[in-house]
Amino acid sequence: MLLDGLDTFTDRVALLDSEGTMSRLSLLEGSAGLGEALCAPNVDRRGERIAILCRPGREFTSAILAVWWSGAIAVPLHPEHPVPELDHVVGDARCSVIVASPVHAELARQLATTHDLRLVLTDPTLRSEPPRRRPEAEDDALIVYTSGTTGRPKGVVHTHRSLEAQMTSMIEAWQWTAEDRTICVLPLHHVHGLVNVTLTALRCGAMCESPGGFDAVHVWNRLASGDLTVFMAVPTIYARLITAWEDAESDIRTRWSEGAGRLRLMVSGSAALPVSVLERWRELTGQVLLERYGMTEVGMALSNTLERRVPGHVGWPMPGVEIRLDEEGELLVRGPQVFDRYWRRPSETSAAFEDGWFRTGDVAKIAPNGHRLLGRASIDIIKTGGEKVSALEIEECFREHPAVAECAVVGVPDRTWGEAVAMAILPTSDADPAALEVDELRDWGRSRLSAPKLPRRVLVVEALPRNALGKVVKTEVAERFQPSGDGG
Repeated sequence: MLLDGLDTFTDRVALLDSEGTMSRLSLLEGSAGLGEALCAPNVDRRGERIAILCRPGREFTSAILAVWWSGAIAVPLHPEHPVPELDHVVGDARCSVIVASPVHAELARQLATTHDLRLVLTDPTLRSEPPRRRPEAEDDALIVYTSGTTGRPKGVVHTHRSLEAQMTSMIEAWQWTAEDRTICVLPLHHVHGLVNVTLTALRCGAMCESPGGFDAVHVWNRLASGDLTVFMAVPTIYARLITAWEDAESDIRTRWSEGAGRLRLMVSGSAALPVSVLERWRELTGQVLLERYGMTEVGMALSNTLERRVPGHVGWPMPGVEIRLDEEGELLVRGPQVFDRYWRRPSETSAAFEDGWFRTGDVAKIAPNGHRLLGRASIDIIKTGGEKVSALEIEECFREHPAVAECAVVGVPDRTWGEAVAMAILPTSDADPAALEVDELRDWGRSRLSAPKLPRRVLVVEALPRNALGKVVKTEVAERFQPSGDGG
């Protein structure tokens, strides 16, 4: 398991962030020291939920390891999310403690006061030997929140065993080694940035850089440095990198392209990769992006291989993963990497499984070149910029807008974002037209929803299409929007 292997490669650098490099030994001792601080005044916090509000890099990594040293369950938060969304996660998970970076202390205190949490700030001076007692494989390790068709985010519970299965599967499939070096520009409250990049690098002894966010020029310079061997991102990031390359001077373009071409592996996931982006990236760098398919609930399920990468396809089952299609073509997954349950939602957990197989909600077909995704069983789930968002949650929010009588949210194809959030609005009788412009609506929603959930396209309509039962027909709503190729 991950904690058991931390005392290997102790002389190696584990991570690089704004504070510099940190060795695996320093990470081991620092996280154990923070774990002791989390445990006080109890002997341990087995089974408790501890929220993490930390900067990427040593502070977040130390925090999540400390939570596991204490026997508790980690609940990662995104510091840039609006307070109502953080409130929902902390309250739904019933957290008892929040561990935060000093830079996020004010926000952490606000959450701690609202939810009666104990607040522990990260401290670089903390050091300790790791405890002899370790969590069991079947103990709950992580709750990651994702949006479902109910319109409210729900917690996906992973055990230490399921996380270990995910990491070892990726290490085998993508040939991770201790010689690898990667950079994480993805948020750490989702499995892509957290498990695929940060924890898997830690698990195999590789080094992970954490710049703290995405900046296209910085990423290009790191790709060109010759230091990196692996890069993983969502299609939106690759589209932004392409735009930055096209805006750069000729000599800079050459340096970037040549440097990026030396990486051994570049992976795209969390949303469908447009073939146009794949081909353009190949033109710029010579790299053929490896596309894979996964979900918060199952980690990585399907992947093209290192030897064979087919545009428009997501490949074959990952090591240890079983796949089948039901009569309707829905993709079902079984294996040790599958999540344990939805947090405090037994009926939804039961509905998500069929004879031990997890129902992904995605429709696929098996082709000679691997699996090909045809779409989602639910039109109310939108994948935008690598984020999965709920149309129902967005609708619920914007129905409170004073100029909106009714609305319907759908995803429409978009070159930059994969899918753009599009909203058809039935205005109130006295609505101010200026209030229904997309920029005004985004400004209104920014304090209520995280950025990926804000509409990029808006259409004011006289009526919403409905079926005989009065339900809005989302397919007809989507047809009213023309696909956008420029991101909005």
